[in-house]
Amino acid sequence: MRIGELSERTGTPRRLLRYYEEQGLIVADRLPNGYRVYDGSNVDRVLQIRGLLDAGLPTRIIKQILPCLNKPRIIHFPDATPEMLATLEGERDRMTERIRCLTRNRDAVAEYLDAVREKRSAPSS
Repeated sequence: MRIGELSERTGTPRRLLRYYEEQGLIVADRLPNGYRVYDGSNVDRVLQIRGLLDAGLPTRIIKQILPCLNKPRIIHFPDATPEMLATLEGERDRMTERIRCLTRNRDAVAEYLDAVREKRSAPSS
């Protein structure tokens, strides 16, 4: 698929897709006319990258862990330094806290919606 279709299917601007390619996060083949052509598996890859970026991971870390995410049972991380492991542990802990916060906010919104709907459906006196 061409960059426009990948952009449309993932909701990711073309400029960002080119950036992901520059960073080595996705790979495109080139047609003789220079157009980029992406394999269909890039749809999932881009969505995965966006999720990791939304979680706060920088692209340099994403690039290192992406191969592990494709085959979770086969993890080959030859350049894992103690600093990298500490960084990943910190990012994991930050994500966990963010999940707690998002869950709390989601529950508060759900309670609010329930209360509003209950009040709307109650007969007026």
